[in-house]
Amino acid sequence: MIEVNCVSKNFDDVCALKEVSAKIEEGKVFGLIGTNGAGKSTLLRIMGGILRPDFGCVLVDGKDIYENAMVSEDVFYISDDQYFPNDTPEDLMKFYKGFYPYYSEEKFRQLIDYFELPMKRKAKTFSKGMKKQLYVALGISACTKYLLCDETFDGLDPIMREKVKKIFRADMEVRALTPVIASHSLRELEDICENVGMLHKGGMIFSRDEIDEMIQGEVSLEDVFLSGYKKTAAANEEGKNEQ
Repeated sequence: MIEVNCVSKNFDDVCALKEVSAKIEEGKVFGLIGTNGAGKSTLLRIMGGILRPDFGCVLVDGKDIYENAMVSEDVFYISDDQYFPNDTPEDLMKFYKGFYPYYSEEKFRQLIDYFELPMKRKAKTFSKGMKKQLYVALGISACTKYLLCDETFDGLDPIMREKVKKIFRADMEVRALTPVIASHSLRELEDICENVGMLHKGGMIFSRDEIDEMIQGEVSLEDVFLSGYKKTAAANEEGKNEQ
């Protein structure tokens, strides 16, 4: 569980967050809704250990993320504004593999194939949607317990959004992944989120639980891929637990 306890953050004279508290349960999708400037990105960066709050604290499975370096290995943050110098997907995979001890290169290559992304092309030449897909692949392959997604569905077409959601569901089923997804649109998340919090002007003003689960569709080629993907994920998880 991630516990956000009375977190406040100011940037000079701008109040980004004011006494925000939330509990994010394990194995469930938490949707963080809010307009641009509501504080969603700031909150995710604090939850990921990238920013320190001015007041309050964030606990990941009961441990302060700023006091225990090992906690950061359980959290992967996907920014809304990724920066790509001259790196290819393969370069980025190798970079993150150095930070996350259970990083799965096999899973990453599966996801790159699934999203039909070129492995050796410079990522800065990708479209906005392709960059989003790449970072989903990088984040999922880190095999962290928590995945913080900042506007991850923004820039994806409806078909690709559904593909990403299926990947999230597959890893939630296999290894109890907990995605936290920030968005300015509840409609983008209503079919996947079980818990929702709404930010407005830096404060949490609303939360809602138990959004109805999406009705499962017919078996497709994607389901065939996911079946094999789950087997790989399960094997990786088994090997991780044995270490």
